[in-house]
Amino acid sequence: MGRIYIVGMGPGSEDMMTKRAIEVLKQADVIIGYTVYIKLLEDTFRHKELLTTPMRQERKRCHMCFAEAAKGKVVALVCSGDAGIYGLASLMYEIGQEYPGTELEVIPGITAANSGAAVLGAPLNHDFCTISLSDLLTPWEKIEKRLVAAAAGDFVIALYNPSSHKRKDYLLRACEILLRTIEPERPCGYVENIGREGTKYVVCTLGELKDAQVNMFTTVFIGSMGTRIIDGKLVTRRGYQIV
Repeated sequence: MGRIYIVGMGPGSEDMMTKRAIEVLKQADVIIGYTVYIKLLEDTFRHKELLTTPMRQERKRCHMCFAEAAKGKVVALVCSGDAGIYGLASLMYEIGQEYPGTELEVIPGITAANSGAAVLGAPLNHDFCTISLSDLLTPWEKIEKRLVAAAAGDFVIALYNPSSHKRKDYLLRACEILLRTIEPERPCGYVENIGREGTKYVVCTLGELKDAQVNMFTTVFIGSMGTRIIDGKLVTRRGYQIV
């Protein structure tokens, strides 16, 4: 019935993909993904069969993978970052129950929390959590509960999907929730277009972050009580005793 690799492609540039991910994409007969992600791969893999679907057609994209695999092809489904972190790995396994005999393998990639943290410095150097602000699949009420719990637990928080055309005020709403518990001076930062052309980052306070204009290609970092700004970088201390 064929084989499908579910590939985390990191931010998209080849130098930020794992060696395993590149090897799998070279082996694949067909590469399937969201239009924006496939465009990032076009130059390197132009000789491959490249199939795309637009945003919000994730289920169709997954079924396309199984249809191509049924033809005996080696298929690679690409996801940005890591396919198992806000990616399509779980949906592929769910849908895969309808296609017994097709082999699935997840190839890990660098998620935005990791690549964004590297740009900012070292904000995730102690306990942290990730929360998506997208309410397409998760009710806002549940997102709010997770924000409250993360603030109470003093986690560094990496926020995915902080804004979109229809959710322009979601980062503002999230910051207002966090400010109920966290002081406005708390160090924060955000990175846009991680690992792609036009990468930029900003280090700021939570009070300043509240009014920041971000987009869907931005990852936001809220510091913990152990986070400091050192030489313009966001750094969360582990607590080592330096003598």
